[in-house]
Amino acid sequence: MLADRRSDLKGDIVLIHQFAEEVAPGGARPMIEDGALDGVDIIFGTHLWSGLPVGVIGYRSGYAMANADAFTIEIVGRGGHGAAPHQTIDAVVVGANIVVKLQQIVARRVDPLTEAVVTVGMFHAGTAFNVIAERAVLTGTVRTFDAAVRAQVEAEIRRIAEAEAAAFGARASVRYERGYDAVYNDPEVTARFAEVMRTVYDPARVVEMPPSMGGEDFAYYLQKVPGTFFFTGAGNADLGSNFPHHHPRFDIDERAMLIAAKALATAALDAQDDGGMLIQNGRGALIGIEGQLHAQR
Repeated sequence: MLADRRSDLKGDIVLIHQFAEEVAPGGARPMIEDGALDGVDIIFGTHLWSGLPVGVIGYRSGYAMANADAFTIEIVGRGGHGAAPHQTIDAVVVGANIVVKLQQIVARRVDPLTEAVVTVGMFHAGTAFNVIAERAVLTGTVRTFDAAVRAQVEAEIRRIAEAEAAAFGARASVRYERGYDAVYNDPEVTARFAEVMRTVYDPARVVEMPPSMGGEDFAYYLQKVPGTFFFTGAGNADLGSNFPHHHPRFDIDERAMLIAAKALATAALDAQDDGGMLIQNGRGALIGIEGQLHAQR
């Protein structure tokens, strides 16, 4: 679509395919190291989002997505027969107490005016119904925006795990992995993006979103050049595509891909246009692009 308008372009447009976003440390850093952003002045990215109806564009200025970290807590107690608990140090009980105490980090340790999430996603222990487990492993994720809160939560996890295990006579070791940094959208670029989107879409369907505690390696691109990462609505209850991400029945209304393509192309062309032509021309500015998108549908 953009190649067909090559003669109209005032500069270069770089298309970046995102890979390995769900596999830490993600694909953005090696892409940057390989030169994907060399000579790039501004960047736009999008995430298809089943939580928004298809046809809606969601934007957010400033912090839009969170730091996304992972932790593993390994507990070592003393196993034994289920009928003789007094001869053991039950790793399951130790782990259960740690899970409960971790919930108090956000509730009682973090400033309530800041955002944080501590989630234990897995708890593995035991080999048989009548055997008290010697070992247990907890894994989870931490989501924050503020760097100081990020460090505080990591320290609290270590303190709680080690102290709670020691109280039972067990040992706990913590492995904390810092994942993607928070996505920070440049306020000026984001404001311009929202303004331009309202010229090519129904203004009522270009909406400001609250920040998401999800993680996204697009953050690293935004640390290198100004830009904005937005959400393209892909939910449609009539098609059963309104389940949340990572739900077993997750799906999207695939028309969202065309809308996302148009939004990205519009933003890229406007950025090359010194801010003016698309706004002045309004909806007519992208008739040719929109026509080609429908033809490809």
